[in-house]
Amino acid sequence: MLRVAIPNKGTLSEPAAQMLREAGYRQRGESRDLVCHDEANDVEFFYLRPKDIATYVGSGDLDLGITGRDLLVDSGAPAEEVMDLEFGAATFRFAARPDTIASPKELGGHKIATAYPGVVRSYLAEHRMEADVIRLDGAVENAVRLGVADVVADVVSTGATLRQAGLVIIGEPLLRSSALLIRRAGATESTQAEQMVRRLHGVMVARKYVMLAYDVRADLLERSSALTPGIESPTISPLHREGWVAVQAMVLRSEVHRIMDELYDLGARAILVTNIHACRL
Repeated sequence: MLRVAIPNKGTLSEPAAQMLREAGYRQRGESRDLVCHDEANDVEFFYLRPKDIATYVGSGDLDLGITGRDLLVDSGAPAEEVMDLEFGAATFRFAARPDTIASPKELGGHKIATAYPGVVRSYLAEHRMEADVIRLDGAVENAVRLGVADVVADVVSTGATLRQAGLVIIGEPLLRSSALLIRRAGATESTQAEQMVRRLHGVMVARKYVMLAYDVRADLLERSSALTPGIESPTISPLHREGWVAVQAMVLRSEVHRIMDELYDLGARAILVTNIHACRL
């Protein structure tokens, strides 16, 4: 049986569960349920605190887990990324009072307040700097004003909360996070784990692409195929109408309307778009 951890609550919880549903896995019916056994796929899902998932996976007690890159780094657990699931994006930055620290290169010797000490220590170690990292739970914006720290490190979206606290962002992000599928470092994937990776990859592709079908004159096929090359190549079928062919190809969802317009201008007709619910490539 494959044992998989997903967040019990927080911003990653529902997107993770929805992605697994789209991949054909049963999920819990009630939010208070902490375990869900998917008998059809022989998978047991455990709903855990997001910060604990990397620890359970790194210890080998669970085979796979879905958590944020920030939480993986912060945990220091011996777990590794299998694939980026491309949701739950977050950016971590340093911030301080204006005219005090101009660059992350000047962090050495300062006091840094954060709710993610593992992330900050990892950054400092990577850049060979030493600083006093102060762990705080929750919001850290007032740490500088209260004299607890010289710098804060936190998740930043617009930066409005930092500006209200009289702080400015310093340099580039120390970490860009998103949801990951993780496993124990060095572990060999089982057949079931490989299957889950394929399914999740199929969901990600299906979300990005649509199937585009159209009819076009055979003498225009090369030009239309240049607009719709597909993943490998377009599927071409002859039509009963002499001199015409039917074409099917996967195209990026974000570009489909532009491509439809260009195909129509070229002379293609009966242009149809169909959602892709799942795929294997």
